[in-house]
Amino acid sequence: MQGKHVDESYLDLLEHILKNGTEKTDRTGTGTKSLLGYQMRFNLADGFPLLTTKKVPIKSIIHELLWFMRGDTNLKYLADNNVHIWDEWPYKAYLIKNKINVPKTGSEEWNTGIKEFVEKIKNDSSFAKEYGNLGPIYGYQWRSWPTPSGEHIDQLANIVEEIKKNPNSRRLIISAWNVADIDEMAKAGLPPCHCFFQFYVVNNKLSCQLYQRSCDTFLGVPFNIASYALFTMIIAQICGLETGEFVWTGGDVHLYLNHLEQANLQISRRNDIRPLPKMKINSNKKRLEDFTIDDFELVDYNPHESIKAPIAV
Repeated sequence: MQGKHVDESYLDLLEHILKNGTEKTDRTGTGTKSLLGYQMRFNLADGFPLLTTKKVPIKSIIHELLWFMRGDTNLKYLADNNVHIWDEWPYKAYLIKNKINVPKTGSEEWNTGIKEFVEKIKNDSSFAKEYGNLGPIYGYQWRSWPTPSGEHIDQLANIVEEIKKNPNSRRLIISAWNVADIDEMAKAGLPPCHCFFQFYVVNNKLSCQLYQRSCDTFLGVPFNIASYALFTMIIAQICGLETGEFVWTGGDVHLYLNHLEQANLQISRRNDIRPLPKMKINSNKKRLEDFTIDDFELVDYNPHESIKAPIAV
């Protein structure tokens, strides 16, 4: 059964927040229109759920997902691959740690400083080791969850084996929300926004539901939808299954107040929603560790031009 196009569902969400959201203050000081609880469903047989009403950078999404899957938590891999979606938080932490004035986000001084910071991450291994480490964030929790006895649990590898052996299990769950590590995650990165997900198998099809506690709807949510859709496809391939649905469930779903104009611009493109692209994955890859950026090909993606918006740090 064909579901709603990803753009229709997403633009409905933008309109819902604009109409029903309540203005709230937030950690960044930017301010939001916010509401609690929202769900969208995407049938992955309909095409790859990448927005067409604005261009979304798929290579950044793939690199970040591979970074998570490998259990990596250092900015260097992303910097080496020209992915800059995590730069702001470790840069700010570096400034604070060294008692350097923190410029206004997006200012010329901020932009110049962050470029210099990322270049040092790429070219100075000792600097990268000290200031590129984002703490025990997603990849660490997925692949190396610490136990009270000092051991570590590879949640992702365990889930793959459980899906193969016991696909009807109701415990096909991975959590990144490790309460004991939240403060450490917040020092140079962020506590997990997409914090908990569950796989589900029926009729030889793998589906996934994500719970996202905090949802930057304009900048973050399009990334998250595409990332977890692709992740579901990868795990399905590893487990010898077809793909079913990706279900996105949001907690605090918000638009930053400096994203409202951009949201309305995107909504104005509703009458020109374009066909979904397809994602091709190298079918020879069957293990978590085997995938590289070259194993993915996005086909027939014809989006509107991108819409820039400032990130809230």
